[in-house]
Formats: sequence, C-alpha cells, structure tokens
Amino acid sequence: MDQDLFATADEGAELTALRASLARRAEAAGLLDVAYRTVDSPVGPLLLAATGRGVVRVAFAREDHDAVLAQLAARLSPRVLHAPDRLEAAARQVGEYFEGRRRDFAVPLDLSLASGFRRDVLGVLRGLGYGTTASYARVAGLAGNPRAVRAVGTACARNPLPLLVPCHRVVRSDGGTGEYLGGAAAKRLLLAVEAGSTAAGERGMVGP
Repeated sequence: MDQDLFATADEGAELTALRASLARRAEAAGLLDVAYRTVDSPVGPLLLAATGRGVVRVAFAREDHDAVLAQLAARLSPRVLHAPDRLEAAARQVGEYFEGRRRDFAVPLDLSLASGFRRDVLGVLRGLGYGTTASYARVAGLAGNPRAVRAVGTACARNPLPLLVPCHRVVRSDGGTGEYLGGAAAKRLLLAVEAGSTAAGERGMVGP
C-alpha cells in the first residue's frame, strides 16, 4: 500500500517535471502563445492566462476554467499550455494583494479580448484607485457616453481581467454592490479588504 503511494507520488513529480520542461522548450521556440496557471485565493481558485504581451485573462472557478481555456484556444490561439513561469509575477502580486501588502498591480496586460466601448470602460476602471468606488453612471460618463449605463454593466460583467482591472469597485448609485463575475460574496469581500487593513485571508474564504 505504502509502495503504491510512493510510486504515485513519484509519477506525479515526473509528470510535473515533464510538463515544466515542455513549457520551457515551447517558450524558447516561440511556440507558446498562451500560458496559464491557477492560484488559490480567498475568492476561490483563479485561472491566470497570459500571452507574450501580458496577462490576458483572469477567471473565477464559477466560470469553469476548462471552458475558459477552450475559449482562449478558439479566440487567441490553440497553442495554450500550462506554463506557470510566465505568470510568476502575476501570481505573486495576487497573493500580496490578498495579504494586504499590495494596492496596485504592476504586470503588463493584454486587452485583446475587449474592444470598442468595452475597452474604453476597462481604461476607466484601471484608473479607479484602491479603496475607492464609482457608480456605473459615473464610469459611463468617464468613458465618454453618460447614457451608456447598461453598457458599462455589460463591460464589467464581461471584464476578461477581473481583480487586475478592478470592476469590483463599480457599484450601484443606490449604494448596492451590484452584480459581479465572481459572485456577490466575492465582490463584498474585495470591497471589504480595500476598505480596511485586514487581509482577506483573515476574513474567511469565499467559495466559487
């Protein structure tokens, strides 16, 4: 029984090493178009994906990570590979954010999954400071179309880079938090973290 467990562990380690070697070789050969990895967080496991230009996707578990990877393969490139090294800085900074040690993300972003007004909205969202909030109407005005409140809601709901592009800081004019791609509980947790100094890990976990 114990020998079987050790054999399984050895096989797992060998497979991990093989995947890492494959990723490095693909990166060196210019064959790695989209790299991905997952990280644990107080809002559940997050999928991080990056092209050579920067992080292109952050996905919550409730979005179905396998489905997200399939969408990336269809929209960007079929050459999608588990390659954690490319996302090391992003993963580290996400961890620092939830530990209360980071307020701004300093990793390059690839906004190719957004276009038109949605991309304009993402530009506004990137300017919303840590611990601040803005109404959907306010964001619409800043994006150049004050009447496009619903379109702002759609842009937030389809934000390919939640957390890094902080759509959780957009709230309803009546004070309600509004909808969120990661779920209402996740949005409340993120806002609570930014409203105080306690790290998210000390406030409890939010399921997918």
